[in-house]
Amino acid sequence: MDRKKLTLIALATAGVLTLADLVIAFFVAAPVISNMSLDIAGVNIGGKLFANPILFSQKIFYFHVPVAITSFVVFFFTAFYGVKFLMTRDRVFDTKARIATEVTLIFTLLTMLTGDLWTRVEWNTWWVWEPRLTTYLIMLLLVIGYFVLRASVEDEEKRAVYASAFGILAFLDAPISFAITRLVPSSQHPVILRLGGGLDAWQLTAFLLGMFGMLCFGYVIYQLRYREERVRERIEVLKATLED
Repeated sequence: MDRKKLTLIALATAGVLTLADLVIAFFVAAPVISNMSLDIAGVNIGGKLFANPILFSQKIFYFHVPVAITSFVVFFFTAFYGVKFLMTRDRVFDTKARIATEVTLIFTLLTMLTGDLWTRVEWNTWWVWEPRLTTYLIMLLLVIGYFVLRASVEDEEKRAVYASAFGILAFLDAPISFAITRLVPSSQHPVILRLGGGLDAWQLTAFLLGMFGMLCFGYVIYQLRYREERVRERIEVLKATLED
């Protein structure tokens, strides 16, 4: 199966899984209760869902967490292709690393946006300097810094080398951000995903559907962006050939 067909299948799969995630999350699964929420355990969501801001904010979890995990997964490929480039000096890997970072930026911004919505309702503030939020903000700044670095170096070879090295080091913040609330317990940011429980059957179903849906979306965005970049490079080669 070629990548074009695989991308279309992934796009359709992402749409179906995400739609199923939203339906189950909003109309079937119980709220995900955090330590800052009202006592709404066991509430029948029905018509109360959209009338209660805290009850509604609990549903952000089913989108927010899959998007955040997808940002970690895609960022891994920034480091992976960075290592591949440093080992081979093949420009294809530099291009792949750059596009992976672009996709990471998209999912990181979505994570920050949905996280702020949750934070505003749950904690009555737009921002709290707690371990998870702080380390994830650092990751966002590192991703932005990656593009600032690329824009500041004119020599193509040096730009690729510096960006690859920076991308590898920047990725180290991802596992730290993922594990920080387990290493440094926070009273603000609850640990919902944990071994031995934390989600009931419907909650876990909605979460997994959202997780695989977001991963498929990440793959689709990456493939479309990479295909666009390859076409652009071919056009540049053709232009150079015609000029010669």
